[in-house]
Amino acid sequence: MVQFGQEFAIALGANLETEAGSPADSIRAGLEALELEGILCVSVSRFYKTPCFPVGAGPDYVNACAVLRAELAPEEILAVLHRVEAQMGRVRETRWAGRTLDLDLLFCAQTVLPDKAGWSYWQGMALEEQMRRAPDELILPHPRLQDRGFVLVPLADVAPDWHHPVTGRRVVEMRDALPKEALLDIVPL
Repeated sequence: MVQFGQEFAIALGANLETEAGSPADSIRAGLEALELEGILCVSVSRFYKTPCFPVGAGPDYVNACAVLRAELAPEEILAVLHRVEAQMGRVRETRWAGRTLDLDLLFCAQTVLPDKAGWSYWQGMALEEQMRRAPDELILPHPRLQDRGFVLVPLADVAPDWHHPVTGRRVVEMRDALPKEALLDIVPL
């Protein structure tokens, strides 16, 4: 029997239809696929309608977050997430393009990867540079976590008290620190 020990959180997003149906249906199908991969779903947030980023790049998104549990290393979790994305028709050609299903690993307990200096490098990168470059190694916690209302709002549903291992801030504190206008267009479905 599989032992489920390490708790981690993911962000789920979609703005394109798939064989599963609407973006919300695709997120549900993605969660079911993760369970078939042996990952236990602890809790799932409400689903939210969020504006596409960058503005004008496509239809609005449906976003959610989930807390999951598995006996896998962070790199193994990421491999499973990428496998499920591919099963749902995700093709990684253009950074920040429309998505059939996007599964982002947000955190694994209090793990910092590759180390604090590496995390700080990616976290501090300017937006223009982020749009051109992607890391070739896993960065945890997700270096943009604290900047994204479309992640923090649903994450507050399922992990409001998780403390960021580098900044020490809780999810609800990071969400509440965002400008109010950044949260106005994030609405529950």
